[in-house]
Amino acid sequence: MDDGKPDWDEDFAKNLMGAVVLVGITRITSDGETQEQFYGTVERADAEGIDIRLAGSRSGESFFLPPDPRAFFPAEPSSYRLLETGEVVENPDYTSTWTIEAKDD
Repeated sequence: MDDGKPDWDEDFAKNLMGAVVLVGITRITSDGETQEQFYGTVERADAEGIDIRLAGSRSGESFFLPPDPRAFFPAEPSSYRLLETGEVVENPDYTSTWTIEAKDD
């Protein structure tokens, strides 16, 4: 039975552990759109979700992402500048982008 959830990949999870991930989130509401970028190191990756220990201006925080391997892409070796903070992330292992659309009540 297809429950709409992506298949979890244990090999992918093993590769993700300890990797540096650059994350971009776009939130869409009836008021418009906001964007957020941050980065950090994957501390946990399993079928329950992906826990990232954040670095840079958000050091000390963590962020939990859904367990969807389709949202992670190997990053091209480069310097990535975060728009909001101006921080530069050198050669992250992966990028991950998400769009969250709020449902109006």
